[in-house]
Amino acid sequence: MPNNKTSIWKFVDWFTIILYVIMVAAGWLSIYGASYDIDNTGFFDSSGRPGMQLIWIGASVALIFMIMMLDKHFFETFAYPIDALALLLLLVTVFLAPEIKGSRSWLVITSSIRLQPAEFAKFATALALAKFMNTYEFNLLKGKDFIISTLIVLAPMLCIMMQKETGSTLVFLAFALVFYREGMSGYVLLTSMCAAIFFIVELKYESLIWNFTPVGELAVACIILAIICIMLRFVLKEPVLSNYFWGIIAFVCVLAYIVSLFYAFNFVWVAVGLIICFSFYLVLYSIKKIVWQYALLALFALISVGFLFSVDYVFDEALEPHQQLRIKVALGLEDDPVGAGYNVNQSKIAIGSGGFSGKGFLNGTQTKLKYVPEQDTDFIFCTVGEEFGFLGSSFVLLIYGMFLLRLIFLAERQDTTFGRVYGYSVVSIFFFHAIVNVGMVTGLTPVIGIPLPFFSYGGSSLLGFTILLFVFLRIDSGRKESS
Repeated sequence: MPNNKTSIWKFVDWFTIILYVIMVAAGWLSIYGASYDIDNTGFFDSSGRPGMQLIWIGASVALIFMIMMLDKHFFETFAYPIDALALLLLLVTVFLAPEIKGSRSWLVITSSIRLQPAEFAKFATALALAKFMNTYEFNLLKGKDFIISTLIVLAPMLCIMMQKETGSTLVFLAFALVFYREGMSGYVLLTSMCAAIFFIVELKYESLIWNFTPVGELAVACIILAIICIMLRFVLKEPVLSNYFWGIIAFVCVLAYIVSLFYAFNFVWVAVGLIICFSFYLVLYSIKKIVWQYALLALFALISVGFLFSVDYVFDEALEPHQQLRIKVALGLEDDPVGAGYNVNQSKIAIGSGGFSGKGFLNGTQTKLKYVPEQDTDFIFCTVGEEFGFLGSSFVLLIYGMFLLRLIFLAERQDTTFGRVYGYSVVSIFFFHAIVNVGMVTGLTPVIGIPLPFFSYGGSSLLGFTILLFVFLRIDSGRKESS
């Protein structure tokens, strides 16, 4: 610990702090614009949301100074107790929190102050994961290490899921990027991405039938076959085997089409049969070559087929009706302009009406007339789009881009695994929030209700993101401190 406390501020990354200040200030102005009422124009009125947000900003500043004054080893030393406390708070919330909008995720402190423990669980989980990955001889490719790392992330997810808070639960999927950075096989990440693609394609085209064949299932099966051939050529460096598989696929497709002229059948089973045959061959080829990657590709193909036939069950049984409706609206399967699609439609109208340069601060019509629900929380970005147009929206996205790139730079320069893992956890969480929030406001992703960091109104959100960021900046500044 340095004798001179000012040395902490000497080594802190001021560029990131400047970006933080810009985003918080712009967020406060956006909240004021979204909450503006001609009869109540006070910036500092604590009875309104702009005034309350200013109080939370003040609390965040106080937290920043407290975090920066702590010893550089504090967070690594107490990572597990902090995570345990966060998990306990999440469990308490399940039983003590009142039901608000269908979920039990808010602890009511006073009539005007509520805290959402899920926001603080993010940095706690990041600390615990970073400490575990910093243990001696840790290797994510070891079964035990991978399972424990996964459980560290799954524990808060399950607690938040019990609160029926889908958006906050999904945020923890961002830790998959950390796993990938720390050595997780690219096959796992590929499988996750493919699962999302298969899910969307199957749902999007499940109602289309061609010649007794469900188009959605056939499309997914064809994608699986294409992935097998592409992986063989470009990843496993087997162009001959890849061409051989392509030839078989072409021959079987032509033969199946000719047969269908005389006897109608489901083409999906032809594709699935090819996948099973290719998988069986790849397993034998893997044994012959004594190379496990071929068997892994076969396993991926078979799991994908299983996932394909489970999509309908997962969608119908695992998701709540309102979640199903939101997904259907996002995929264009249903048009519900006054129900599930109302928020997004009004948001897109507000953003579109802003044009290139916007209508000007406090001059928005959609937001001032309160057409957009949650316009100062989850849908705050539409206020930026309406009042400051394409230029203002681009500026916000540019700031976020610079912010994320800077955090990646800081994460890569860490001299400990603990610092690097925590840094990438921070990057992943901010990236997920920004991409999904802007995506749902513009209609590109389903509405899952997560805030835009430093812009959306909310004390828990602002405090949680501030702690998440400045714990990392404190860890980073400790690299150059004298012992």
